[in-house]
Amino acid sequence: MKFEDYKQYLSPALAKATDLVITKGEGSYLYTESGEKYLDFVQGIAVNALGHCHPAVVKAVQEQAANLMNASFNLVNFAPTLKLAKRIAEKSPGDLGCTFFSNGGAEAIDGALKLAKAYTKRPAIIAFEGSFHGRTIGASTVTASNSKYRKYYEPMMGSVYFAPYPSKDLCPKGMDEEERSAYCLSRIQQLFDYIVAPEMVAAILMEPVQGEGGYVVPPLSFVQGVRKLCSEHGILLIFDEIQAGYGRTGKMFAGENFGVIPDIMTLGKAIGGGLPMSAVVSTPKIMGEWHPGMHGTTFGGNPVAAAAGNAVLDVFESTDILTHVNEMGAYLKKKLAVLKEKYSCISDVRGLGLMVAIEFSHEDGTPGGDIWAKVKQVCIENHLLTLNCGVHGNGLRFATCLNVTKDILDKGVGILDKSIESVIS
Repeated sequence: MKFEDYKQYLSPALAKATDLVITKGEGSYLYTESGEKYLDFVQGIAVNALGHCHPAVVKAVQEQAANLMNASFNLVNFAPTLKLAKRIAEKSPGDLGCTFFSNGGAEAIDGALKLAKAYTKRPAIIAFEGSFHGRTIGASTVTASNSKYRKYYEPMMGSVYFAPYPSKDLCPKGMDEEERSAYCLSRIQQLFDYIVAPEMVAAILMEPVQGEGGYVVPPLSFVQGVRKLCSEHGILLIFDEIQAGYGRTGKMFAGENFGVIPDIMTLGKAIGGGLPMSAVVSTPKIMGEWHPGMHGTTFGGNPVAAAAGNAVLDVFESTDILTHVNEMGAYLKKKLAVLKEKYSCISDVRGLGLMVAIEFSHEDGTPGGDIWAKVKQVCIENHLLTLNCGVHGNGLRFATCLNVTKDILDKGVGILDKSIESVIS
């Protein structure tokens, strides 16, 4: 089977990183129909928390599918879905513990925005430059990681305002981390002073660690400063934990790295173990203003996806996954730091847990998106699948499964090392 034979039947709107046709996945590997084996450091863009076809997840899916696939969660209740909601509540920080299940990350973002407006009775949303929240019209409106995601779709949802995220790309040159934090907090205050009164703002939406924007880890003072501003003005704080959450940063939820509890949290990607599932999680008080019929879903809370989600949490608990993520993340960053010393084109190594990225730059400091593109192609030729990030496409992100082993990291970094050497030589 060749991709080219079917390309005419697929919309070009979905960008394709490769022309590989995959028929099997197992752990950290994908296999083509001819049996070629590829090391997958993308994992469905951080979706397969436990790798491809983890036995516990497969078993849970098979058993649930044999009994019930769906009957619509707004008509009847499903035992695995109720169980998953309870477990999410037990693991969520603070009073977060009331969940609305949906199917994908963008859908969860739309739901979170609706919930914030319904609760506060306010119209405005503040989001951040560099952010990515999805591709529905609502999620695209609050996305600013690349103008291509918004191109041709204006006018979009109204009353959305942007402030800079404290990354090097979005702040004046020469600022250190704390100066960037203060600068970005001051820009939010400028929005309040000049553009939108804080009493008109329903929510501030942020990724506690930016994903598509470049795997950017903000300063502690910034995240805590945003929380303080929200609390002072009765604004709800929404954390988009869709990529950064569910163990990826070494904490169950990325916001825990900063000691900050949001008012609303969106989950996705890893929650379903590979199946489509997402969630809006908030407090019973806030959810109480989302009255019956104000939001809905046909497939959300699907029992098969919920069964997979429970299997993921079972493995998390039985293997102490968070300790493992921190250990493997430190090991990976150490190996990448060696590459940074070896190759001048690597200008940065950053991240938390197994949410780690390197950045390519030219000798004059300009973004090296072209370097990444060449490195990526050589990696594919050597059977390693990678993914970039950042507005200039010059970040290489590592989205391995959370139970990745040292030997897999060694193999992948080894291929990357040879690929960079091949490109720059």
